[in-house]
Order: sequence, then C-alpha cells, then structure tokens
Amino acid sequence: MLSWFDQRHSFAIAAGCLALASAVCGCTRPGEYVWFHQLPQETTLASNEYIIGIGDVVSIHVFGREEMTVHEKVRSDGRLSLLLIGDVEASGKRPSALKAELEGRLKDYIVSPNVVVNVEEAQPIVILFFGEVAHVGAVSLDHDTRLAHALALSGGLSDFASKDSVFVVRSDPKPMRIRFSYESIYRNMGGAGDFKLHRGDMVEVE
Repeated sequence: MLSWFDQRHSFAIAAGCLALASAVCGCTRPGEYVWFHQLPQETTLASNEYIIGIGDVVSIHVFGREEMTVHEKVRSDGRLSLLLIGDVEASGKRPSALKAELEGRLKDYIVSPNVVVNVEEAQPIVILFFGEVAHVGAVSLDHDTRLAHALALSGGLSDFASKDSVFVVRSDPKPMRIRFSYESIYRNMGGAGDFKLHRGDMVEVE
C-alpha cells in the first residue's frame, strides 16, 4: 500500500500531466484527432526527424569553408554561434530546417552555400504519460524514442484501457492528437510502433 506521501506525490504527477494536456488540447476542438494511418506522408516523415533541443551537441559544416565548422552544445537560450551570421536559433528545429535556414542566410556571403547539420549527441527527452497506463508520469528516453519503446517503459496499458484509444498529443508545429490502436503499436503496423516521439509530446490512453 502506498504511504500518504507517495499517494500525494502520485496525485501531483497525474494532476500536472492532465493540466499540461488540457493546455495543449485546448488549442483543438474537444475529441478531435487524426488516425496515424491517415497522416499525410510528409507529416509522417517530418515526425520521424529528430528535433534539436537545449544541451544537444550539434555539428555544422559549410562545404569549402572549413573555418566555419561548428561543433558545440546548444546553449540554454537555444542558440548556436556561426561565423559571418552570428547567433542562430537551433532548439526546436529539425536538422533539415536548420540547414535550409543557414543556407538562406549565408547566401549574402557565399555563392550557393552547402551546409550539413548533424546532431552528434542528443539529450534525453521526457514524455508524460497519463490516463489508463500502468505508471502515470514522466518517462525519460535516451536514444530510442519510438512510441512502442516509450509505452513499454510506462508499464503498458492498464486493465481498463481501451485498446484502440492511444493518443500522442503534440503541440508543434501545430496542435494535434494522433490516434493509434494498441495492436498497431506492438505489431508495428504501418510503422506505428516506430513512430518517433518528440520533446513536449504527451501520451494519453483512454
């Protein structure tokens, strides 16, 4: 049996998760969602690309300009510094988006710049689980950010869970709730189990 302190601690975690979920879902109509298999291909591909975060070590190479090579940690303000253009916002962006932005800004200084952006070291991301899962609360993910892996770390579904009501609640680049069936996740049907979770995502099981 949980102690009085443990009960209060568990309640606080659950309450915090629900508050965050309400804040995100408040941007969409109640009950609105899209099934994973109905996501446009470009959205699915973008969802599987890593999003740079504070503390990540990022390398930037500009073809033919070795003096501009950068290998540094994203600062607490979410930025990196690059020769010629100065500070650039990196946190919250996909490597491909950061590449396109840098190439656009470097055109004022270099003819047809070719930039390569790689994440060399990634910080763990924290995903909040709430609803009908074995362990409500935060799950820390290192390199494996697949939905199937995260769900396993949360202890899986509770005995009262609906097997076709697993939702990923996402706020970026736009608020959305992506619906999965439990079977599609553990069988990895259509890549559902391999769906990559991002910073700020929450998983809700009804």
